[in-house]
Order: sequence, then C-alpha cells, then structure tokens
Amino acid sequence: MANTAPSVSEPVLLRQDSGGIARLTLNRPQQRNALSVGLMAALIEELTAISADASVKVVVLGANGPAFCAGHDLKEMRANPGRDFYEKLFRQCSDLMQAIVRLPQPVIARVHGIATAAGCQLVASCDLAIAAETTRFATPGVNIGLFCSTPMVALSRNVNRKQAMEMLLLGEMIDTARAIDFGLINKAVPEETLDEAVADWADAITRKSPLTLKIGKQAFYRQVELDLAQAYDYASRVMTENMLARDAEEGIDAFLEKRHPVWQGI
Repeated sequence: MANTAPSVSEPVLLRQDSGGIARLTLNRPQQRNALSVGLMAALIEELTAISADASVKVVVLGANGPAFCAGHDLKEMRANPGRDFYEKLFRQCSDLMQAIVRLPQPVIARVHGIATAAGCQLVASCDLAIAAETTRFATPGVNIGLFCSTPMVALSRNVNRKQAMEMLLLGEMIDTARAIDFGLINKAVPEETLDEAVADWADAITRKSPLTLKIGKQAFYRQVELDLAQAYDYASRVMTENMLARDAEEGIDAFLEKRHPVWQGI
C-alpha cells in the first residue's frame, strides 16, 4: 500500500472491492492512523454496509503510511476533556470492535509498522491477522497513566492471562515472533510479501460457502463464552441447522461426486 500522506480532501477511510474482497484502509498516515471519532464512525458505517452486502465474502483491514494504528487519537482526547466525551469515545470504540466480531464475513487484519493500544485491540478483534515481520505490538497505556482497559477486553480473549498481563502491566513492545507465540496474530511474513500472503487467505475464503462462514463465525464467538456442556449443546444445535442448509447438501454431494461445489448461500 502507498505510504503517501492524504490531502485534506481525502477520506479517513478508503474502501476498495474486488472479487468478493472488501479492502478497508485506514487513511490517517500522518497521525499513525489513530482512531479518531471520525475514523471510528467511518469504520462502523462501512462495516454496517458490508454486513448487508452479499457480494462481499471477506474483509481485509489495512492501513496507509508507516503504521497500522497507534491507538486512540490522544490530541483529540486532550482537546475534548470531560466525562461526556470520554464516555462517548470509549462506547464508540467498543461498538466498533463488536461490529468486527459480529460481522457475518471474516475479517483479516493486514498489519505493518506498529499496532499499539486500541490499534492492538483492533488486531485482536479481527478474526485473522497477518503481519509484516518488522511489526511491533504493545498496550502501552500504563506508561502514560492510562491503563489499556478496553484493549484488554479483546487482548484477554486472544492471549492467555499471564501474557496479556505482561503486555498490559509492562507496556513494552513485542515483536511478531512473540505475537505469534502469544496468539495475537496468525503469522508474520516479509513486508514485501505481506499483500500476497493476505490475498492468498482472502481468496481462499471467497471460495467457501458464505452461509457456512456466517454460521461458523457467529457460533465460534458465542460458544467461547459458554461453559463446556453449554458449548456442546449449542454447537450441536448449530450443526443440525447447518446440515439442513442447501449449501451443506451441495458441499457434501460435491465432495462425494468429486466435483467443485456451487454455493447458493442458502
């Protein structure tokens, strides 16, 4: 992606659709793509539109400039002191992260540079994450007197407790090797092959049944919040409903007949 700064007329979020893939690009490079009120509003708006767009099978979330996302816009926060603004800001951020999780389509984070604080939260909220090998991650709020409490929600659901607390209490950068070990990202690749690696996974997802992806993503996030017995009861009901779908019949028949399935999304 280009590393050029946008003009004042350019939007803070770009969208490009091709081959069933919607690419959303954070476009505040001079601010390290900090999550301003405007950028979060734009993301929520696009995700809402994508959720109802049957032509989109997968979303790739990336960024222009030297960083993926440096977290919240601290200048904007200090320019608007007061409980009312802060409550609205963090509620908006929480709505954004939940919109990603609840989106019917899978979301792949294309990460480079740094992903810190709410930027790290953004990575953790995506279903999959591929990073350039030079990327660094952190939840450094503790260093400036602002504990990363909302990033902690997504982080603690992806990373085990000791490693999550390490990131939250120390506030230090970790490299991609540790991020993989922690479970924060899926894999890291040389920066020059990042787009290719992301495209490979995105293209693979577009070849799956969109109904199956929707069912599976929703079921995954719901069952992880249940105890073991409840999770199995719920998952059994989901599989029963899935088996009754036309795409499941088509997929199984295609497998048995050694042909490519033709998905109808029903």
